[in-house]
Amino acid sequence: MTVFARAVLKGTGPYNFQIEEAQVNQEIKNFVASKRVAVVGVSRHAKKFGSSIYTELKGRGYQVYGVNPAVEEIQGEKCYPNLTALKGQVDSAVICIKPKSVEPVLREAAAIGLKNIWLQWGADTPETVKLGKELGLNLVSGKCILMYAEPVRSFHSFHRFFVKLFGKL
Repeated sequence: MTVFARAVLKGTGPYNFQIEEAQVNQEIKNFVASKRVAVVGVSRHAKKFGSSIYTELKGRGYQVYGVNPAVEEIQGEKCYPNLTALKGQVDSAVICIKPKSVEPVLREAAAIGLKNIWLQWGADTPETVKLGKELGLNLVSGKCILMYAEPVRSFHSFHRFFVKLFGKL
């Protein structure tokens, strides 16, 4: 038996990565196809990443809802204290908060039946990814939503090109 055949049968080596990557690509497609998105971690500060994602997704035609218990309004629109307050109004959530705060958000998403979750760079850890999978969430992590939500603009399209070419930035 060749090394290739053993790797495929055992699910090891670079060939397993390709299978995993195909699954991730489908999860990305499912996520960006949903147009009602909660952004957990929006801020009053426009330069914070959660706020940038909120603004960019709105500009790309998504129906976006801000989630932050410390903020009542974001860009003139109501901000929600948690995902439960949006139950039935959103199809997915982008999480842009510190990793130590992610676990309860994942559990809340699972409890309300919100399955499509994007853990933005900086919010994901091996533990949160494992928990998301254990909770049965369709989880994307280790990637930037702005590289995949169409239309991809500016340097995000350049980053996306390199990810397609090399598998990572």
